[in-house]
Amino acid sequence: MKAGLARSSAKIGSGIAALFRDRLMDDAALDEFEELLITADLGTSAAKRIVDRFRIARFGAQVSEREVKEALAAEIADILRPVAVPLLPNPAHAPHVVLVVGVNGTGKTTTIAKLAAHWSAQGLKPMLVAGDTFRAAAVEQLTIWGERTGCPVIAGPPNADAAGLAYDALARARKEGADVLLIDTAGRLHNKADLMAELGKIVRVLRKQVAEAPHSVLLVLDATTGQNALSQVKVFREMVDVTGLIVTKLDGSAKGGVVVALAETFGLPVHAVGVGEKAEDLRPFDPDEFARSLVGLDEAA
Repeated sequence: MKAGLARSSAKIGSGIAALFRDRLMDDAALDEFEELLITADLGTSAAKRIVDRFRIARFGAQVSEREVKEALAAEIADILRPVAVPLLPNPAHAPHVVLVVGVNGTGKTTTIAKLAAHWSAQGLKPMLVAGDTFRAAAVEQLTIWGERTGCPVIAGPPNADAAGLAYDALARARKEGADVLLIDTAGRLHNKADLMAELGKIVRVLRKQVAEAPHSVLLVLDATTGQNALSQVKVFREMVDVTGLIVTKLDGSAKGGVVVALAETFGLPVHAVGVGEKAEDLRPFDPDEFARSLVGLDEAA
């Protein structure tokens, strides 16, 4: 995690080092600290909340860089702890239907593959649905991942009806005793009305077979987009009942602080974070490990 957040922690850590080199924590220092947190993508609300806590606890004190980092990690962990919820397929559903949404390029297809690999390693039987039928590369990518992980992949011809594909896949998953059904979807936000209609149709046809499906709706967000991730959450929540988030590409970004902004703004579960290309690089979200890594401290307190 520390390696995956190296770019983000370098930004925050160097800022703290410059600000608090044997300096009193006065109004000017706190104002600069708040600006640093905002530019590190923690968002205005979380930045204000953190600085207000520093103002109460440490105003007028002489502080060291280490003290500030330790206290900041503790404040960030407090914000993140309520949203750190593991994604556990419910065996009572069999299959637990997971609808995966997000704009193109966030890593939806790769995330599905990594989840499938993780659950396969636990002895579960995942089935994958190549529901982004407009993007041939997505279908091909998921098919390759299915072969690697030994998971069946349901795919249709180019531009096939995604809802019909999802319906048929759910019927097959029920018949073959799959534990999890992971459904990939398109992410063409340039035509929001079409995407909204498609996602709505997928949900409706799934519920013709299983009234409570999908059991989970995961929104995959790309950390490199920074604050734009917040607007994506708003847009997708208008379309579908998002139940949790996965944040990818933290290793390629200095904007890891956006996870804090997401937690503070929406309070949605953050199930996992991606810190690399390998299947094991999709990590369960640990708020304390994340907070300490984000500010550049050792992971163990």
